[in-house]
Amino acid sequence: MIRTLIHVVGHPFGLWALFIINALGTLYGFVWYESQLLVTPTIFIPFVPDSPTASLFFTAVLAALLLRKNSGLLEALAAVTLFKYGIWAVFMNVGAGAMGATLTWQNYMLIASHAGMAIQALLFLPYYRIKPWHLIVAAVWTVHNDIIDYVFGMHPGVHSVLMPHIDVIGYFTFWLGLLGVFIVYWFNIRSDRYHLKLPRS
Repeated sequence: MIRTLIHVVGHPFGLWALFIINALGTLYGFVWYESQLLVTPTIFIPFVPDSPTASLFFTAVLAALLLRKNSGLLEALAAVTLFKYGIWAVFMNVGAGAMGATLTWQNYMLIASHAGMAIQALLFLPYYRIKPWHLIVAAVWTVHNDIIDYVFGMHPGVHSVLMPHIDVIGYFTFWLGLLGVFIVYWFNIRSDRYHLKLPRS
């Protein structure tokens, strides 16, 4: 079933559908961050909207795939950040609910959409052409982002019930990023990886 789904998303129709969904989701994500960006020092702005930046990377990857091209660096950045921030948002929303916060429809929307981000990150790995240096750059990006978020205090907003645990959240986020790097290495860079070419329309 998983292989069938991988082939479906790699079909031109699947690529176009996901391109439109991710483009719209990226725009919505930047609007979501608008209030935080308005009070963010200019130097930190590129590193604050974590999830929409991840989906922007992926939207660019989808555009390249539709043109039957690969951009290994964009693919590495998209794969690592989609997985990282997809899982992160699911944990933050579910965690807030588990600690007594009342979850609204927006929380459930965020859980579903970010779970989709993480799933996309994994489904497209067989189509990527990531080289070791691409993954090194992606690893540096994600660690640098964590420093900006949790050392300089630019992290995404979390529910008030989670704020007393922000140091633990930062620690979790750091290792989640490295897990994403390891997954991309394991499923894309090894010589015996599962390798696919995009189907023709």
